[in-house]
Amino acid sequence: MTTAPDKRVTVTGTIAHITYRNPDNHFTIARLRVEATRSRVSILGYLPHARQGESLRVTGYWEQHPRFGPQLKVEHYETLLPSTVDGIRRYLSAGVIPGIGPKTVERLVRHFGADLLDVIDRHPGRLMEVRRVGPETAERIARAWQAHHAARDLMAFLQSHDLNPAFCGSLLKTYGDEALSILTATPYRVVDDLPGRGFVIADTIARRRGLPADDPDRLRACLRHLLAEAAANGHVCLPEDHLLAAGQTRFGVDPADMAAVLVSLSQEGEIVSDLLESVPGTRQIYLPDLYAAEVGIAARLGAMQALAPPIVPYQAEEITATVVRRLAIKLSDDQLEVVQGVLNHRVAVIAGGPGTGKTTLIRSLCTILAAIGRRVCLAAPTGRAARRLSEVTRHPAATLHKLLGFNPVEGAFAKNQDDPIDADTFIVDEASMIDTPLAFHFLQAVPVTATLILVGDIFQLPPVGPGNVLRDVIAAGCAAVYQLTRIFRQRGESPIVLNAHRVLQGRMPERQMPERSELGAFHFIEEKRPEAVVSLVVELCAQRLPSRFGLDPIRDIQVLTPMHKGEIGTLNLNQALQRELNRRPDAPGAAFQSGDKVMHLRNNYAKGVFNGDIGMVAEVDSEKETLVVSYDSRRVTYAFDERDELTLAYAISVHKSQGSEYPAVVVPLLTQHYALLQRNLLYTAITRGREAVVIVGSRQALARAVENNRPRQRLSFLSARLASA
Repeated sequence: MTTAPDKRVTVTGTIAHITYRNPDNHFTIARLRVEATRSRVSILGYLPHARQGESLRVTGYWEQHPRFGPQLKVEHYETLLPSTVDGIRRYLSAGVIPGIGPKTVERLVRHFGADLLDVIDRHPGRLMEVRRVGPETAERIARAWQAHHAARDLMAFLQSHDLNPAFCGSLLKTYGDEALSILTATPYRVVDDLPGRGFVIADTIARRRGLPADDPDRLRACLRHLLAEAAANGHVCLPEDHLLAAGQTRFGVDPADMAAVLVSLSQEGEIVSDLLESVPGTRQIYLPDLYAAEVGIAARLGAMQALAPPIVPYQAEEITATVVRRLAIKLSDDQLEVVQGVLNHRVAVIAGGPGTGKTTLIRSLCTILAAIGRRVCLAAPTGRAARRLSEVTRHPAATLHKLLGFNPVEGAFAKNQDDPIDADTFIVDEASMIDTPLAFHFLQAVPVTATLILVGDIFQLPPVGPGNVLRDVIAAGCAAVYQLTRIFRQRGESPIVLNAHRVLQGRMPERQMPERSELGAFHFIEEKRPEAVVSLVVELCAQRLPSRFGLDPIRDIQVLTPMHKGEIGTLNLNQALQRELNRRPDAPGAAFQSGDKVMHLRNNYAKGVFNGDIGMVAEVDSEKETLVVSYDSRRVTYAFDERDELTLAYAISVHKSQGSEYPAVVVPLLTQHYALLQRNLLYTAITRGREAVVIVGSRQALARAVENNRPRQRLSFLSARLASA
């Protein structure tokens, strides 16, 4: 086991235990019982549908993990089917076919003997020869067997084309058992179905099969890929010359050929080529939906602004009296000025960081508007932000998707210009998180006669999707903008708030570093070694923060990290924290076990859970192949094949934390995150903590994050369109 890292080895054995599996991409860490030496070794790699008890032949190279010792990193593998009756019994009993219990396996083995696997594969109808195996059971066995081996065949195909095995999970999720046939027959179909990754897969397969570089299908796929990739990176459009240059440098496409295809796609309506009169220069290339969204936002806000401002009969004295009477608070002169101003504009923006009184202003506006008979609608981009908004304002709030009646099956919104939302004043919190497509659909459903109040912090991270709507609205000067800068005394005394504003100003935080045993509300622990940072993060979550602040290690403490990969990425940190914080033997080999902290990854309206919701695994039932997650007071059941909607959430990305607050936050920062170390990322992470924020890492990484105030520019012309609307 001391093989040099660059020397490939092949090992044959049986999976004794699955330590970790990412259901999203099938990355697996397992213990393999090696036949030749009867020893157990750790293997890691992309092993779709691999099960405990399954025999594998794996090829890869050894890596030395600083904590876990030698690990075999798998590059290729094949499943070895058993040939003996006893081997077949063990193989099927390991759960290769979900829903088939030991008794059914035993009856099948007794009837068919060593021919059982061949019968399942070639003649599944014969399974009904066995007592208590009816048509439904036979079909379920055949379907599960087909899916199992479809994954194996697809993995072999990807390996033969030197493609990343991580693609296997996405392809199976998208195409199911048809994945391999689709790849071989119409590879460029993948470009549209797997934005951002599909072109690499399709192009590798097509070029290896002799498709010329200037093939029209390839050029069209290349253009769609570059525009989809740009959207994934936050851009609404790309300059034509930039697009042509990217095609040439990255994929060897002749610019003249690409330009000709651009003209064709534009004529066919698959792209939009636009030259703005107000912004002379290169033509901008849009995907049609993004172009319609950008133009639609500008038109709608322009139409709202063109109407006369609402007449509010309340003056300063009346506003003050109402707020004092109903909320028992007194507004400052600055706050009173903001409330008065907002009430007299069709479109207004309230922008400010933590502790600047945004919540007080929202509560005050809700109270005043209700008193004069306005129908107020409160909303936020995420479920977490909406629940928090409702809690602090004591008014009902909804997500934008729920407000719009989003149908996930059709991908459409029920509310629109023809059927608008029934309200006349809209207050949207965490507006910095709203991307261009969502803003468009929301504004289409807002009555043109309504009042719109956007509340947010433009210094946080930009939206995950394309565009940066709140920034563009402010930059265009088309709305009344109230920038809050004063930190109110009761919050301003918090070192978390003070240091957040220091970071915002480009100054290093006041690194309160008493003795290591004495954690302050804002604390920095210097450590440069990644493995030591992981150990410190685990120690802080498991012992020091709970002891110092009386916090629950799992529920109250959130680890926020800039990235997913690497030693201090979410994947590795979640494994380390799960091992320390939730040592339960009840679900060996499972990705999740009871007591785990998990996050839901996509909106699921049928279950009533949304992207970013965090809950606790309450039950894992291996026989029924279900798990139950508790979200506050709600319990939601997931089938095992729905586990890809969940991920461990002991550690999450800073992006995923937006719109949420936690009692305590731990932030690992190292220079290995160099490209991601930006001021807005650090600022966002710090502002998530209420009682305690602990940064663990190097001074160099912290300084880099503070100094780097050049976030990647997002290409959009919304601001120009708004200014000229």
